Amino acid sequence: MIIITGGAGMIGSMIAWHLDTIMHEDQLIIVDDYEDPSREKNFSKRKYSEFIHKKKLFDFLKDAKKIRAVIHMGAISATVEKNFNNLLNSNIRYSQKLWSWCASHNVPFIYASSAATYGDGRQGYDDDTRLNLLNPLNAYGYSKHFFDQWAELQVKSNQPAPPQWVGLKFFNVYGPNEYHKGRMASVVYHAFNQMNDHKEIKLFKSDRHDYDDGMQMRDFIYVKDAVKCVMFFLQNNSISGLYNVGTGKAQSFKKLATAVAQNMKANEDVIKYIDMPDDLKNKYQYFTEAKMNKLREIGYEESFFDLNLGVQDYIENYLSTKDMYA
Repeated sequence: MIIITGGAGMIGSMIAWHLDTIMHEDQLIIVDDYEDPSREKNFSKRKYSEFIHKKKLFDFLKDAKKIRAVIHMGAISATVEKNFNNLLNSNIRYSQKLWSWCASHNVPFIYASSAATYGDGRQGYDDDTRLNLLNPLNAYGYSKHFFDQWAELQVKSNQPAPPQWVGLKFFNVYGPNEYHKGRMASVVYHAFNQMNDHKEIKLFKSDRHDYDDGMQMRDFIYVKDAVKCVMFFLQNNSISGLYNVGTGKAQSFKKLATAVAQNMKANEDVIKYIDMPDDLKNKYQYFTEAKMNKLREIGYEESFFDLNLGVQDYIENYLSTKDMYA
């Protein structure tokens, strides 16, 4: 059995998609909540053993046997979340309890960290950087950073730890099954809908003199590539640590928007620029680019979708179809 928390979310449901459709693994336990009924569509096509509400997971684990791994993708992922008590309970305490269970039951633990832990990037985006040097820009990033530090401390101080523990610092993931995320969905998804509704794509203006409008840079990774990285660690359970999950190549929002426009038979003239919302100012990453040496050095050899090809696959095979779900 493989437990996937956040299994109704974007990355979690795509992990289930990969395990089910590509690896023919159906001994899956999907863990999530019912707060957004539309997320049921994210896993409605999957073969799995059981769905468990996240509040009932630890009751289930009291008698659980033959758990092969816990893949912990469940969290509050909104970068604008301001209630730190919510983040504390969902992103820190829940993760600590799962870590402790995996440690006491000798079960591998793979969890979602975030590129938001790097803050404004002054220390770079190297997954070998000492964690105490990082300064996240928002409460969400800090909650992920706190757990990374806590996990590292458990290991360094010889406290109980899972036989394998992996924290994955996901960069800007886009792709199918993100439709429930609202404002936090990818620019690709929003751009596609804006083109359909208004024949234009809106990007944020730059508030910095060293970046032109639309030239803010991010490391955009297609969700299918992000999931392949998770599968690598699931299949190589002797490897532990913190690892970036990106492409290693920063690209502009303008290039991303242009790729969407071209795949919808338009040109970059449809791109318009709007003011950045006040709640994002001073908390916005203008440049991210994952350093991927560490992952490559442990034997990860898969290539990543080119941005244009990733956008093409997303639009042609999901967004433009009657059934958008993987």
